[in-house]
Amino acid sequence: MAAEYPTLLDIAIASGNDAVVGLVDEASKAHPELTMGFARTIEGISYKTLIRTGLPTVGFRDANEGVEPKKGTYENRRIECYIFNPRWECDKAVADVFEDGPEAFIALEAAGIMEGSMQHLASQFYYGVANDAKGFPGLQAMVNSAMVLDAGGTTDNIASSVYGVRWGPRDVGWVWGRDGTLDLPDATTERVLDSNSKVYTAYCQEILAHTGLQVANKWAVGRLKDLTTDSGKGLTDDLLGTFLDLWPVGKSPDVLLMTKRSRRQLQQSRTATNETGRPAPVPSDYEGIPIVVTEALVNTEALS
Repeated sequence: MAAEYPTLLDIAIASGNDAVVGLVDEASKAHPELTMGFARTIEGISYKTLIRTGLPTVGFRDANEGVEPKKGTYENRRIECYIFNPRWECDKAVADVFEDGPEAFIALEAAGIMEGSMQHLASQFYYGVANDAKGFPGLQAMVNSAMVLDAGGTTDNIASSVYGVRWGPRDVGWVWGRDGTLDLPDATTERVLDSNSKVYTAYCQEILAHTGLQVANKWAVGRLKDLTTDSGKGLTDDLLGTFLDLWPVGKSPDVLLMTKRSRRQLQQSRTATNETGRPAPVPSDYEGIPIVVTEALVNTEALS
């Protein structure tokens, strides 16, 4: 695994908001993209960075022979943080008669909106604008084409992907703008409008953050796509081996992120070749690289 880097929880702790820390800690546990992912803060909401796309070519020379200068190839990319601003409202009359009191109801809603926020950000991490057109681009759009392997599934809308990710300031990381501010002010009482523009009094609360995603070099992320339930098109050790061949030696991914179905397919492929015939253990790694299941990846991707 990569070195220990700051995560979203560390940034929440640094913000000094105990209420936010507790909610982020609880809500992010089911989302490995957030709990293990490197996170950095920036003062504003965007920055420019050079993305390495190729190494310089080098070689030997003969005596008394000059050398042609070489250089690597880079792409100048702007990383932007997008406004993330979920909000809940509830009729004050409903909350005030909650069995455990309005404070308990507000706490329940705060936990719910934070959990929903973590789910949404985790989906955005992979699917980007296909998940939310007003948010940041995801790995599916940002992965270099040379780092994509097609598993060969043939049935549309039942596909899934496995992502190999390297975390770190020179690889994949979450970017939190405005110095990592993650605001969740106390609930307020406001006059709001219903669907018919009629006024009622409600408790209201909203999260405010600015977040984005960086992929800082070509070898930071890879995608094994079009894994389906078609015969012979599920996840196998052979496919994972070919997939990992896409990375240069010494730059293997820190983690393999996949759906439960993909992990089960891998287990079943190992069971089929097991000398004893007994079910293989649930896979936890491939060649020492941790396998981590996520709910943010789906089994209903279109073939691409």
